[in-house]
Amino acid sequence: MKKLLTLSLIIALAPLIGGIYGVIHDQITYTISPEYYTKFKFIQFGFIDFGNEAILPNPRLSVAGVGFLATWWMGLPIGLILGLVGLVHKDNKQMFKITMRAIIVTIIVAFVTGLIGLAYGKLYLADTGVNWWLPDNLIDKKNFIAVGSMHNFSYLGGLTGLIAGSIYSIRQKRKIENENNSGL
Repeated sequence: MKKLLTLSLIIALAPLIGGIYGVIHDQITYTISPEYYTKFKFIQFGFIDFGNEAILPNPRLSVAGVGFLATWWMGLPIGLILGLVGLVHKDNKQMFKITMRAIIVTIIVAFVTGLIGLAYGKLYLADTGVNWWLPDNLIDKKNFIAVGSMHNFSYLGGLTGLIAGSIYSIRQKRKIENENNSGL
């Protein structure tokens, strides 16, 4: 029963953690390419109408909103899957501790993968071109493409991170079992 409550807690916390990740991620990418937001993301998320460039009184707050809305939902399947994997642990305390660490592993992998995407976008895609929609009035096309690449890679990183987090959780279970068995 305690493990099921812990699973519910993990599933409830993971979207919040995912949303916070998105807020931080998007603050970084806004710094690199404000146009990605003012000419694309704010329109995509309905903060302004298509055809207008966003000039908002507090764009960083709007960026935080976009970041949260874009990523909270990724936390749901990540929390569910890592929480279910976490059921292998001996009790709810160990399950919670190791699963939260597995979520951190997932975040780190997603972020690093996003940085790889940023570099790929800046060093390769910006020069070779992309088949994505690009606003006609871009001033800094290279950084717009780099940030778009980082966003795309970050979602791939979330999936890769989920696999890494699951492996981490299972390895921790085996490590604890081995330590317990060697102490006998």
